[in-house]
Amino acid sequence: MPEISPPSAPPETAHTPLDDAQGIAYGSFMAALSIVVLTHLGFVTGQTAGAALLISYATGWGFAPVFFIINIPFYWFGYKRFGKFFVAKSLFAVTLTSTLASVLPKYIAFSELSPLLGALMIGAFTGSGLMALFRHGASLGGVGIVGLYIQDATGFRAGWVQLIFDAVIFTVALFMLDIGAVFWSFLGAAVANLVIAINHRRDRYIV
Repeated sequence: MPEISPPSAPPETAHTPLDDAQGIAYGSFMAALSIVVLTHLGFVTGQTAGAALLISYATGWGFAPVFFIINIPFYWFGYKRFGKFFVAKSLFAVTLTSTLASVLPKYIAFSELSPLLGALMIGAFTGSGLMALFRHGASLGGVGIVGLYIQDATGFRAGWVQLIFDAVIFTVALFMLDIGAVFWSFLGAAVANLVIAINHRRDRYIV
């Protein structure tokens, strides 16, 4: 899943705690729906969610606990870069997403789902969910935070850090999944990035 820094809303337009709660709940729900489709189709995605999926596929461990654990080291970077409120919101989002991803499969079943439609659903769910989280000062943890940390320390662009990490994820996926699954996974990730690139514009939207 793509990661970028959360926006900083000016005081006169800042979200209320209730705004943040519903936004993070919605974003987490959409992200969890994306995971349900991903695991049903055997696809993968980028960032820490992709790493958690690959570990889950390789070991048989559930995605939810792997995703939760793999994000723990990133909270320190998030605290240093964005502060305690960002970390608290992100911890809540990751916990809720992990919980929903383990619960929702009990209530959702697909008798037929084409890879193309699945990839589009994954991209739409992921992009929509991350947009909500970013707008409310949260994220699903991950490489984007480390990328910003490296950018601050060395000048090496955060976007390149994320791109390199995702390239490693999809390269590893080529050895674990069939080429078709990797192709559709890439399409889903591309759609999610496109949703965010078009809509997450600080020059257009204040919050």
